[in-house]
Amino acid sequence: MTFTLEGVRAGFLTCVPVALGVGGYGIAFGVVARQAGLSVAEATLMSATVVAGAAQLIAVELWADPIPVSAILLTTVVINLRYSLMGAALQPWFDRLSPTQAYGSLFFMADENWALTMSELRSSLLEGRHARGAFLLGSGLAVWVFWVGATIVGATAGGVIGDPDRYGLDFILTAVFVALAVELWEGRSSLVPWIGAFVTAVVANHVLPGRWYILLGGIVAAGLEVMRYDE
Repeated sequence: MTFTLEGVRAGFLTCVPVALGVGGYGIAFGVVARQAGLSVAEATLMSATVVAGAAQLIAVELWADPIPVSAILLTTVVINLRYSLMGAALQPWFDRLSPTQAYGSLFFMADENWALTMSELRSSLLEGRHARGAFLLGSGLAVWVFWVGATIVGATAGGVIGDPDRYGLDFILTAVFVALAVELWEGRSSLVPWIGAFVTAVVANHVLPGRWYILLGGIVAAGLEVMRYDE
């Protein structure tokens, strides 16, 4: 495992096409944040420090006066618990990095660049080369730059843009995730955990309030994957 500027550069350039899609989602967040009463500076600061699209959108949807702090915190924790599973998947590789390198990279981890990083790490094994440990950092920086920049655009020009859904911006991340899923597809062996996650998420979405279906779908998929490898 190496951690070099070349790895940062490779991660950044690889993630730029995906980050463009994240940017479209960032514009939508900027618009919604302004409609909720946040200033351009507040929306930008939120995007720069939180870097979690779904959690930020839910937070601004719950925004009121007075701010329901407990509800926002609980909802954000539930939505972002999936990052514990994503971090666990990276642990075998990141054990070889220093704490500064590992935790500094994890700050910039999002769904999109995590998927790209997992693909990069698996490719390094198949190709018999050193894994680029800085790939997550580089790809995360690409996501961060486009996310924050797009938030500024959306928050500044929100009155001109209007409802972002009419431009299809609400579908951008769905399209991005479909493309990433294709990249992570490993053949028929992937069907069981994928189907398990899908069924669990659909059922949980109908039975439980909030966004628990995200976490539960991930847990079921992880469990099925562990069982598949144990066999």
